[in-house]
Amino acid sequence: MNMDAAQEWHRATLGLGGNIGDPIAAMAAALQRLDARDDCRVVAVSRLYRTPPWGKTDQADFYNACAVVETRLSPEALLDACLEIEREMKRVRIERWGPRTIDMDVLSYDALECRTDRLEVPHPRMSERAFVLMPLADIAASMLVHGRSVAAWLNESDKTGITVASENGDWWRR
Repeated sequence: MNMDAAQEWHRATLGLGGNIGDPIAAMAAALQRLDARDDCRVVAVSRLYRTPPWGKTDQADFYNACAVVETRLSPEALLDACLEIEREMKRVRIERWGPRTIDMDVLSYDALECRTDRLEVPHPRMSERAFVLMPLADIAASMLVHGRSVAAWLNESDKTGITVASENGDWWRR
C-alpha cells in the first residue's frame, strides 16, 4: 500500500471477545480507546452476545461483539493498534483459545485479501464461527467474505448456545 493510500479512510471490521473479569466493560473500553484515536473512528457496533467457549471448552462463556471502524491505518498498523490496546488492558496470551480479558481481531479491511506473517484478511476462520458471524451480521450482513455474504455464512453455521446479551448497539458507550 502506498503512503497516500494510508492517509485515506478505509473500512475495517473487528471482532471482540472476552471471558475473564468484566469482559463487557473491557470490550467497551477497547472500543472507546480505538474511537478516541485520530486515525480511527468506530462507526457501528453490533449487539452483545453471550457465547459458549469454542476450541477449548472447559472455561467460562464468552461475550462477543463486532464493530465497523473507519481508519487511516494500514491493515498491519490497525492490528498493532488493537494489540497495543490489548496490552494496555493487561491481555496475556497463555494458551490458544484459552480464557482472556479482551481479544480484538481484525476481520476485514475494505475488500482486501492479503496474507502476511502477522495478519490474514479476511480473518481465515471467521466464516466458520457463529460467535463472529452473528454479531457481524448485525452490522455488515451483506459484506462478502470469500465470495459469500456474512448472512449466507451465518445461515449455515451452528449457533447452538449463542444468546443476545444486549439488544442495544450502544452498550459500549455507557
